[in-house]
Amino acid sequence: MKTAPDWNDLAYFAAIARTGGLSRAAVELGVSPATLSRRMKLFEAELSRRLFVHGAAGYTLTADGQVLFERTRTMEDAARQIALWRDAGAGRVCVRISAGTWTAQDLAENLSEYWTASAPWLPEFMYCDLDLDIARREVDIGIRNRRPEQPWVARRQIGWVDYAVYAANADVQGWIGASWNAPITPSMRWVLDRYGDAVTAKANTPHLAATLARAGIGRIVLPTFVGGRMEGLTCLSEPIVDLRSEQWLVSHHEARNEAPIRAALDAITDYLKRRP
Repeated sequence: MKTAPDWNDLAYFAAIARTGGLSRAAVELGVSPATLSRRMKLFEAELSRRLFVHGAAGYTLTADGQVLFERTRTMEDAARQIALWRDAGAGRVCVRISAGTWTAQDLAENLSEYWTASAPWLPEFMYCDLDLDIARREVDIGIRNRRPEQPWVARRQIGWVDYAVYAANADVQGWIGASWNAPITPSMRWVLDRYGDAVTAKANTPHLAATLARAGIGRIVLPTFVGGRMEGLTCLSEPIVDLRSEQWLVSHHEARNEAPIRAALDAITDYLKRRP
């Protein structure tokens, strides 16, 4: 009689599917890439189904793999629920928060504005260039610049973010561009479309770009809540109408009712609404 799939193999599979490859999944799981590769080959053989296509782009899901990936969602959600239950018994619960570069930095720098050591939750900030998955409980709370469409996500618009041009002084004429491997954000696209020929230096992270701007190397577009208080920069424009973006606070529609996550949602909402 066939036995049910091993829970560890399902967890390994879900991590590889979510991250798109062995290396990142191995770091997340605390095992070696070789172990993951071996386990997945045995897992596919046990299921008699091809789950991945292995190529230069990493591990791409087959049709069968996509179906299984969707079905592991409830398993990962249950694991997160158990972790919350366990942590609640030991005291405060970690609430994982993801946001864009500047919003994440703002939330971290001003943590004392909305959190104290007596709060029932511990903030755990998660950095990622992409939106981490709320549905699969990779994070508990996300701050997004567009309205999420997934049906299982609870959402609330908490405001707007404006952008403007900043530089060390008005005499700076060049612009800071994006390196070839940097994500092209709407603000960087705005710069490239209008001033691509005037780029004097490039960077592959927003923080490096801001450092170059503060050094007087070029102009940069920043959210006004960042540029307005960044030492060494002067605002050189009115808010750019084309770049104004919504700001949404999102969470899993069921998780939002858990006491630690509800407390974190309320605290972060209050802070972002009163932030200049």
